[in-house]
Amino acid sequence: MPKIWVLQHIGCETLGTIAEALSAAKVSVEYIRPFEGMSVPKAMEESDGLIVMGGPMGVYDHPRYPFLSEEMRLIEQALKEEKPILGVCLGSQLLAATLGARVVPGERKEIGWYPVELSPEAGSDSLWKGIAPVFTAYHWHGDIFQLPDGAVPLVSSAQTERQAFRYGPNAYGFLFHMEVTEKIIREMVQTFSEELRENGLNEQEIIQKTPRHLPGLQRVGEVVFKRWATLVQ
Repeated sequence: MPKIWVLQHIGCETLGTIAEALSAAKVSVEYIRPFEGMSVPKAMEESDGLIVMGGPMGVYDHPRYPFLSEEMRLIEQALKEEKPILGVCLGSQLLAATLGARVVPGERKEIGWYPVELSPEAGSDSLWKGIAPVFTAYHWHGDIFQLPDGAVPLVSSAQTERQAFRYGPNAYGFLFHMEVTEKIIREMVQTFSEELRENGLNEQEIIQKTPRHLPGLQRVGEVVFKRWATLVQ
């Protein structure tokens, strides 16, 4: 059975619906939680793929969180070995930075439910082909990244030009959160309630919009994540 490593950075940001796609593809998962003191592997030898999840820190916070530099070295190894990679939110920023792109704070945070639009290149991408060109996604990020050299742009939003990209045949970065469940959203709103207040955002508004937008987002995620899981097989 293929096995992948999942780098997790905070308790509330788990695989979510990605776990269902991996289970259906008979791919086993091992969580690595550096925020709990677990060591980041030095090489990809034992793993057939890598998922890097979101978190409240930034790529540039490696002096405070040294494990971020270790994660980037592991991402670099996975890229060299052409093993499938999926970076979500912080994970997409770490992937972009590993590929030499700048990651910087955006003009303002993008938090909540906002539409995203697929690029023309997404129409021929193995994960995104056939997906509706516009859908509403769940966002929670303050940092943005440039498109890495040689990468293919896949998704954008009105506020953020680079929401998703592919590098090579099987390395993907998604800045928005397509993996979320209602439970994850409620836990994020609770965990980051101070961040919401600091940015003048209403947690109840996010929760109230969830029943309207989450089912459609999960339908898109089901297709995309199942296709990514086949890359590991």
